[in-house]
Amino acid sequence: MIAATTEGTLLGGRVRYAQPRAGFRSGIEPVLLAAHVPARAGEHVLEAGSGAGAALLCLAARVPGVRGAGLERDPALAALAARNAAANGFEDLAFLAGDMLGPDLPGPFDHACANPPYHAATGTASPEAVREAAKRAAPGLLAAWTAALARRLRSGGSLTLVLSAAGVPEVLAAMAASGIGGIGLFPLWPKPGVAAKLVLLRGVRGARGAFAVLPGLVLHPPAGGGFTAAAEAVLRAGTAL
Repeated sequence: MIAATTEGTLLGGRVRYAQPRAGFRSGIEPVLLAAHVPARAGEHVLEAGSGAGAALLCLAARVPGVRGAGLERDPALAALAARNAAANGFEDLAFLAGDMLGPDLPGPFDHACANPPYHAATGTASPEAVREAAKRAAPGLLAAWTAALARRLRSGGSLTLVLSAAGVPEVLAAMAASGIGGIGLFPLWPKPGVAAKLVLLRGVRGARGAFAVLPGLVLHPPAGGGFTAAAEAVLRAGTAL
């Protein structure tokens, strides 16, 4: 049981969302991740490292009738995510406590996604153990998560990740080794003319299409002061990317 939580909302109030008061707290990454998953009603989506459920909650709000399974290694967080799903009436979302690199889950899934730990192992460590585990990528972790998610996909199923630009080479190699093709890189530009620190990467199991760099999304206007209209449409209105 998590000692203390805060009550908030996602997608401009459309989704009720409780998360731990201390430790790792959701940013915009899971909302953007959900917006890039090409799921349709009736399809089954697997998310690794689902935390308190932000990504699948946003996906269910955008795509009524989608089915989702979130895998989270912290049992207390998995239980909180299940309560969030119930609070929003998302009966087709389930959250399980388990290790992404452990025994296989039932499947195959139509889509898989994750917001994996992607901060470099050489960075400054967080004093909070839970936050540190959620953000820091041990050597080889991104490749291992990519391979584990790819194994759980049906042929033609999509794999979507949000990660740092620095992690792209490792993930691209792991996707290729796992039979993921037709890969598109979607940059998340902080401002116009500023290098993207975060990207969305999506591919399809068994696809043979060429690698593509997509137009991407500018998050903030040149002068700062909030999000661009295009970013607001995703973060508040639930528009797909």
